[in-house]
Amino acid sequence: MSVHSYSRIWIHLIWGTLDRERLRNKTAAARISRYLTEHAQEKGIYMKINHVNADHVHALIDLPTSLSIEELMQLLKGSSSHWINANNIITGKFAWGRGYGAFSVSESNVDQVARYIAHQEEHHRVRTFAEELREFIDRHGLRWKDEESR
Repeated sequence: MSVHSYSRIWIHLIWGTLDRERLRNKTAAARISRYLTEHAQEKGIYMKINHVNADHVHALIDLPTSLSIEELMQLLKGSSSHWINANNIITGKFAWGRGYGAFSVSESNVDQVARYIAHQEEHHRVRTFAEELREFIDRHGLRWKDEESR
């Protein structure tokens, strides 16, 4: 990578647990959140904020020029699931589900998206992860793919 390459590409990432299995332990969720932030920093990725919900994660990241979104997701999901299992963060074998959502965020909306991520517990008192994800997909003009049509 050239030292003369610059970018500011904010991405709101959303991914879920395998089969939407719920993390029952808020302490585990907080540890996973901290791990994601620290691991991203070690890899030279600026993660402004993340929130680990019971069955999914939101993260706001400035995508570095050296990574594609797919590589970024493999890095975050792969390393964190390995870390969770190696350190017995939760009972039983843990895995993230297939796929993810990656939504562009304009510089002018970064603070608004960060607030949305910070207030995840409030949002999920009134709607499920599936409802939230469908809303994001619809809002961005994408077509919803049912789990059965994989």
